[in-house]
Amino acid sequence: MSRTRVSRNPIAFVSVVVLVCCFVILALTMLRLPDPNMRATTHHSHKLKIGKFGEMMMEMLPDYLAFTVFLPSEKAFKRDLRLDPSDSFVGEKMNDTYAVVSRVLGFSAVPRSISSDSVAFGKEMSYDSISGFVLHVSKDEDGRLVVNGVRSERVDLGRKGSVVHVMDGVLMDAEFRQSVQYDGEED
Repeated sequence: MSRTRVSRNPIAFVSVVVLVCCFVILALTMLRLPDPNMRATTHHSHKLKIGKFGEMMMEMLPDYLAFTVFLPSEKAFKRDLRLDPSDSFVGEKMNDTYAVVSRVLGFSAVPRSISSDSVAFGKEMSYDSISGFVLHVSKDEDGRLVVNGVRSERVDLGRKGSVVHVMDGVLMDAEFRQSVQYDGEED
């Protein structure tokens, strides 16, 4: 008898449907299902070792926005910027290190996700970094990304919702490159 009362009363019927939907939504949020869009980039995140400077750069980015970071390798930081993890984080050098790393982040980060699969072989794509520096991204015959002439070492690493490509060099404009060069430099 109650079944006929609910089906005849539209207010009672809508209330039951809304109640069932609320329970379904509550159950799904309690399960905390993974975001299907993040599945492709997060499976590498537990293996990602990017060094002290890379960690410093990634900590500067917000967690809630997607970025692509063309992150210099540890040897690129040492070779191109003369930054050594053993002495760059002590005393007054810490402020200088932070300034250099944050400037490099401005040249290296793009406010969108760019996976290596989205770059076609032989086609160059241009993106503006967060500092406005134009990055020309292409893929070489080995399947590695090339950004402004700098080749990647590893690609498509996930970190805090961002895509990280480890590069064998530092992306920077000519003015910044000149400011970090030293007088005794052989290069």
